[in-house]
Amino acid sequence: MSSPRKCALYAGTFDPVTLGHLDLIHRGVDLFDSLVVAVAGNRNKQPAFSVEERIAMLQAEVKGLPVEVVGLQGLVVEFAQQQGIQVLLRGVRTVTDFEYEYPMAMTNRQLACNVESVFVMPNERFAYLSSSLIKEVYAAGGELPKLLPQAVHEALLQRLGPNA
Repeated sequence: MSSPRKCALYAGTFDPVTLGHLDLIHRGVDLFDSLVVAVAGNRNKQPAFSVEERIAMLQAEVKGLPVEVVGLQGLVVEFAQQQGIQVLLRGVRTVTDFEYEYPMAMTNRQLACNVESVFVMPNERFAYLSSSLIKEVYAAGGELPKLLPQAVHEALLQRLGPNA
């Protein structure tokens, strides 16, 4: 008897998408039968790029992978239920991430007991990497091209660089 196909949802703001995000996407592709990457807006953050721009960046970077990139409004767990997805893929870099993710996972479990959160550790090269830090560096005139896809690096230079 074959087991049902497992699809996971990896949601985030991806502002901007980093090599750390792409590392987690590759891990998700290896772990699950299919992966949906959902780009969310976040009222608590000041995005450098629109949701549409972030979706386009991610689509370009995951081309050839069995990944669907979509926009997301509302609660991640509700979106997962609407799509029939039973796994939320989350990256946990540090204890601070875990302290943020754990209560969110428990709340999601209250909202949808059939949706499970799975925490995955990043490659150690990306354990400290955050989109917020990347944006701060670029806004201050610095560059971190080794931590970003080339197209994202160039977009950040245009959007946040010293000549923006």
